[in-house]
Amino acid sequence: MNFNKDTLIGEILEKAPEKADVLLEVGMHCLSCPASQAETLEEACEVHSIDVEEVLAKLNENK
Repeated sequence: MNFNKDTLIGEILEKAPEKADVLLEVGMHCLSCPASQAETLEEACEVHSIDVEEVLAKLNENK
């Protein structure tokens, strides 16, 4: 799956649960919060003052 700024956090966790480690590493520690499930990646990065492009690069790496 290729992720973008509009991908929902819940969708990332549902379709690629192994990517939770990436989100945790960049400082998103509220992945189990119900509100985060409906946030886009861009919204979540903005709330946490994280560079969305950096997170996208890590999420879209083939590992």
